[in-house]
Amino acid sequence: MRPSLPSPPASQPAGLERLCARQAAGYGYDHQVVISVIRPAAAAVTVTAPAKINLQLAVGPARADGYHGLVTVFHAVSLLDEVTVRSAPHTSITVTGEDAALVPVGESNLAWQAATALAAAAGVAGAGVQIAIRKRIPVAAGLAGGSADAAATLVACNELWRTGLSQREMAELAAGLGSDVPFAMVGGTAVGRGRGELLTPALAVGKYHWALAFGQAGLSTAQVYATCDRLRANRAAAGGGPEPAAQPELSTPLMAALRSGDPAKVGPLLSNDLQPAALSMQPELRRALAEGRDHGALGAIVSGSGPTCAFLAKSAAQARDIAVGLTSSGACRAVARASGPVPGASVIRAGAPS
Repeated sequence: MRPSLPSPPASQPAGLERLCARQAAGYGYDHQVVISVIRPAAAAVTVTAPAKINLQLAVGPARADGYHGLVTVFHAVSLLDEVTVRSAPHTSITVTGEDAALVPVGESNLAWQAATALAAAAGVAGAGVQIAIRKRIPVAAGLAGGSADAAATLVACNELWRTGLSQREMAELAAGLGSDVPFAMVGGTAVGRGRGELLTPALAVGKYHWALAFGQAGLSTAQVYATCDRLRANRAAAGGGPEPAAQPELSTPLMAALRSGDPAKVGPLLSNDLQPAALSMQPELRRALAEGRDHGALGAIVSGSGPTCAFLAKSAAQARDIAVGLTSSGACRAVARASGPVPGASVIRAGAPS
């Protein structure tokens, strides 16, 4: 008669599943042992998720589905939104912090959609959740703040509900919510293809310091892409250049610079095909870019669809000097400093029920 398996205690330390499996092997079991480990559900889970900067954003023509084919180099920076979730009879959202009044608190919010999609995928019938978003990432700024909130909500609700979904299933949910949500889940520095949702980790080393200048008003991503298409069509009609490549290409020099870890090599190689469109919609961004360069930035670029301008510095001290100069110039609404790369959506607190 085989001896019984050791029972795991009610509150599990990390790695207990592996410990029990090893003990089971010692008891002479010759087949795979499956041990269910029940952890107590958290009463509340808090997750942070980062803003992103596009070090390269190469945009192809519009596809049949309305999206544009992209090749982009995502870079996650230490400007973080914070999301706390708690179980509730019905889903609700509250928002505090940067641009809180501009954030929708109903079903159009990506965080709401993330919680709903996860509950459906995991079969969590009738699960409601109270979502509290504390924003530091400005709205409609080209920094993927809404995507960061969606990624944070996915991770937080996954922890709250103990869904058991695989990493691949979570990635598929993220891609269904938006093009930037998968990257907000993983962070770091990564190459995005497709519409940005197909990710490959980049071979990048080193730490990069940034000054971020926020525009006076937000820009609609859809309108920036439409303006990009219009400017390209006008240029082609005037004989000013070829049509964009159907498959944009990754910048080999930029990837080599990132492997070197030298900000001085990375700065001149920053590129964004949407920048001319953003500048045409908000011409005052030209002044902000010029001011950052005048204060010694190694590289200056509109991030994503804008209007945030990102300035690469050689050090944290220089990033501070650039930020001070931009603030004094009055060329932007506000300034922040950040560094990267940083991890994607990460649990920072998970409180057990009292």
